[in-house]
Amino acid sequence: MALQMKLSAITLDCPDPPALAAFYQQATGLEPHPESNADFAGLNREDGLFIGFQRVVGHRAPSWPDQTVPQQLHLCFEVADLDEAEAGLLELGAGKPDHQPHEDRWRVLTDPAGHPFCIVRA
Repeated sequence: MALQMKLSAITLDCPDPPALAAFYQQATGLEPHPESNADFAGLNREDGLFIGFQRVVGHRAPSWPDQTVPQQLHLCFEVADLDEAEAGLLELGAGKPDHQPHEDRWRVLTDPAGHPFCIVRA
């Protein structure tokens, strides 16, 4: 019998939790957790999913697609329009690596702390 587990939280290491939480809050519209602080910030989704951002001194950003510093985590977000979403995320401070394996179906971007994430056509 398989365990019945429900994902309740995802936490990303980063150098500046409030700044990274602000990026994802602006990108997703999720609500900031009321107890967020300089060392640990979070966002809440209505269904209970929590995205956390924890300060790590000496944080090294992933070096995707090179694995010198592995990505360790990969988030995907569905969007209605890839071009529109990409433009908005770049304005918020996302980066866009040169390597784009299937740019017509999804885009690989990086958040301000360097974590790669994808936007995928819904």
